[in-house]
Formats: sequence, C-alpha cells, structure tokens
Amino acid sequence: MEAEANWIIKEVQEDLLRQVNIAPASANLSPLVRRLLAQRGLSEPEAIDRFLSPRLSDLSDPFLMPDMQLAVDRLLKAVDEKERVVIYGDYDVDGVTSVALMQEVLAKYGLECQGFLPHRMDEGYGVSKSGVERCLKDHDPQLIIAVDCGTTSIEEIAYLKERGVDVVICDHHECSQDGRPDCVALVNPKVGDDYHYLCSAGVVFKVAHALLKTRQNLALDLKNYLDMVALGTVADIVPLVSENRILVRKGLHCLRETENCGLVALKRETKLGARIQTSDIGFRLGPRLNAAGRLNTAQSALDLLLARDPAEAQNIAQKLAQQNKERQELEYRMFEEAMAMIEKGPHPSERCSIVLGSDDWHPGVVGIVASRLMRRYHRPTFIIAFDETGLGKGSGRSVEKISLVSALNSCEDLLIKGGGHEMAAGLTIWKQNFPDFQKRFEEIVAANARSEYLIPTLYVDAEVQLTELTLSLLDSYEMMEPFGSHNPQPTLLCRNVSLAGEPNTISNKHLRLEFYQNGTIRDAVYFGAAELELPAPPWDVAFTIQRNEYRGRESLQIHVVNIRSSQ
Repeated sequence: MEAEANWIIKEVQEDLLRQVNIAPASANLSPLVRRLLAQRGLSEPEAIDRFLSPRLSDLSDPFLMPDMQLAVDRLLKAVDEKERVVIYGDYDVDGVTSVALMQEVLAKYGLECQGFLPHRMDEGYGVSKSGVERCLKDHDPQLIIAVDCGTTSIEEIAYLKERGVDVVICDHHECSQDGRPDCVALVNPKVGDDYHYLCSAGVVFKVAHALLKTRQNLALDLKNYLDMVALGTVADIVPLVSENRILVRKGLHCLRETENCGLVALKRETKLGARIQTSDIGFRLGPRLNAAGRLNTAQSALDLLLARDPAEAQNIAQKLAQQNKERQELEYRMFEEAMAMIEKGPHPSERCSIVLGSDDWHPGVVGIVASRLMRRYHRPTFIIAFDETGLGKGSGRSVEKISLVSALNSCEDLLIKGGGHEMAAGLTIWKQNFPDFQKRFEEIVAANARSEYLIPTLYVDAEVQLTELTLSLLDSYEMMEPFGSHNPQPTLLCRNVSLAGEPNTISNKHLRLEFYQNGTIRDAVYFGAAELELPAPPWDVAFTIQRNEYRGRESLQIHVVNIRSSQ
C-alpha cells in the first residue's frame, strides 16, 4: 500500500496578488496564472517580465565563476600548441552532453579532442583509478578536461599530476570534506561564494562563453548548442531557476528546430511532435540517452550526439531505443523483487528508511528502482547490487529535509566510498558491511526525521472549475514553462467531479477518464492507475494540464495526480 498524502492548498499573499494584477507584464494573463505567479513570489514588474520572457542577454559574466580565467588560459594553450586532450566525462545524460559540447566547442577552435567515458561496471563513476589508467594507456593525454566529475577525485588527480598530466575540472558536484583536488582549475559553482545550480552541461556552456569572450570565433555560435544544454539540465534535475531557466527555455526552442542529426534521429525514434517540453526530456529522450550507460558504456549516446551522417545516427538511435527497452524489463524485474522483500517485512510504515540489496541485481538500474520505492513509500531509500566478489554498488534517493550526503558521512567507516547530493547519492560497500549499514542508516534517519518528514504532502496550487480549463488558458499558462525542479508544474484541484462514462484502460497500465462537473466534460489520463482501487465518485481530483496535439487537433488534457473521495 502506498503512503497516503496530505493535501494542502497553497495560500497566496493578497498584497502580492494585487501587485501582480497591476503589473504591465501580466496584463494579458489569466487570473489563474496571476495567482500562480504571486505564489512563486513574483510581483515586481521586472521580475515578472524576466520570468515570463527569459533572455540570453540576462546571463551573467562567465568569469564570475571560480577559476574560469585559469581554465580559459589552459584550454587556449592546448589549442595553440595542438596538445593531446581528453575530455573525461560521466555516463549519464549530463555527462555525455557535457563531453559532446566541449568536444564541439574546442573543434571550432581547431583542436580535435578525444572523448572518454568510464565503464559503469568495471570503472565506476567519475575519475577513478582504473578509468585513469585506461585513459592514459589509450590516449596518452597532456591535458584532461574532467566534466561532470573530478571534484572529489583528490588522489586520482594527484596521480595524474605526478604523471605530468594537467587537469581542468568543469563540474557541479559537492566538494569533499578532504578539500579540493590539485588541478589547474576547478570550475565548479559550488566552490565559489555565489551558490549556483548549474549542471555540468551548463558549466561547460559558461566555459565556452568565456572562451568566446576571450578569443572571438565566428565559426562558433553557442545558441546552436543550447539543445544539448537543455538535455543535460533537465535530465540532471537541477533547479530551473535563474540562468537554468534561461538556458532551458531557449534550449527547448533549439531542440525543436535542432540541426544535430543525432537528436533529429532520436526525436524521430521517440515520435516526438513539434512541441517539446521538459517532460519529453525526462521521460522520452533522457532515458534513451541514459540506457547505454546504465547497461554498459555510454559511448553510443556520445556517438549519437556527435554523429554527422543521418543514416548512422538513425542506427544508433534505434540501438539506444532497444537498450532502453532492455533497461525497462530489468527495472521491472528488480522492482518486483524489491517489493517481494518489502512484503516479508517489516513494512516501510514501521520504519524510517528502506535499504535493500541483492546478488542478482544490475548496478545500472539501482537508482531508478530506489526512486520508484522512495516515491511509493516516502522513505529515504538505498538499493544495492552486489557482484560475485561481494562488492556492492548502490544508489539512494531521499525525501525533503533528510540529507543522504550527511547520512553517508556518518557511515563512512562502513563504506568504500559514498557521496552525491542531499536528495540523490551513490555508494560502494562490501557485502559483509551491508547489515551494519542497514541498521545504522535506519538509526540516522530515525534520529533526524520528524514524523511529518515521512508523510508525503500533495501541495495544490489552486482550485478551479472544469469550465475554466480551455485552450485560451494554456496560452498564458505556458509562459510559465519550463517546469521542473524549483518551478514545478502547478497542481490544480477540482472538487465534486463525476464520471461521464466508464474508464478505459490504456496499454494495461493507464486509465483514460471523462470528468463531469456542472455540465462540463473534460478528458483526462491517469498514468499508472490501471490497477489502483479508486474510491467511489464523486471525487476531488488533483491534476496538471498540458496541450495535447493529435492529428492536427489541439486540446487541453488533464493529467491526474491523485484522486480522493469528495466526502
């Protein structure tokens, strides 16, 4: 049984709402959108204008980032001296797009670089000792540019320095408690005084901007690469505020008209329409780019982004789609096995955390399964896959206000290594330490989690009537996009909703519904609800809205988030 959520309707400060209503930038907006802006604290005319109409000209000076000048100087030295350069990345979407973007930018300066992606199974995440050895053996670099990794690789980068290899790091991960690596430059927004939320693709974009400001290059138009920046930013679930909002808004437009033949092929493979949203990256494009790295190596995803031949790109896109299907089957099996373990008890409702492990699980899918279990039971969760030697690789997902990084630091003596973000982290552990880790992680969460932290909360932005849900509403509503972390898609509420007909099941997973309220009927989809036991109507329905395009016809579609009895 899933954890039941508390429904809370967000308040709006009336003084802020009055300011929004008289702001020139909101003159043509619907009353609902004005309320949503006030809820997000946007009331000043300039702030509303910047939010609704983000501009690339509002991006900050890239040289405000730490070590940017050092990085630019070292990269231009490599360009001028035609050095052997390797771009060392990670195997997720942010890592792969960061490598591709850096390769493309330096190629425009006449420097052909080698991309290098670690093998998830053999070398693990980031700048690892085994990954470094293979990189040195295969490419003998003079300079390594580490993207989406490297910030915590203190020993490995010291080893590279001993070998006479310079390292420039372009990363966004948290720093180690042991300090910073001895590299030429550490371009990481979390090192500086101003706390930025860029992903690594965003950091690489800023480095490219700094290169252009230092040495003009008419062959390089950075706006043409915003599609890859948007992919990395959305897929890495960084906050879509400030500069990320600008990059993703412009990047989605670029993605719709992209000339990157790899992305054209991937869009065709996923049957994307002309209008691409952040949800398309999160649920369609991103998983396919991630699939290769989850199961083996992400090289085919990188090859797709760098492809020049449409036929080759289409073959790679089809291969990625097949790997994603295999990943889905693997995920389904692991999730079912994890659920069987949970059923044997104790139930998550009787505990503060979930920590599960198995010799039969694939390490490339542990993060997805951890995420699904965390959402289902609203508990900090770690899923760990052990190999034949007893080495376990795990991934964790948390709930708000419970930091996984802090918990892992308190378990340091039990782990080979661990780290990440507050809400998502990874670890490596020997199997003999697994029971102790289970016990201590539970104790840490129990000691730091108030009871309300472990109860999911469904925040409702506004109550509406079905008759208000029109295409004209979407015209102003869509100006609030892109939706994502820190700018979530608004959740709306309709009370006393009945059914106009029997629900229809789609693909044995989803429900198609027709809602009726006061003479108005609207179509709705409830994803993943085919097996749910719904209460007897009438209902209160929490939902999101979006534009649906089918055979040239546009309509507003309701996506159900939750349903409860109106009683």
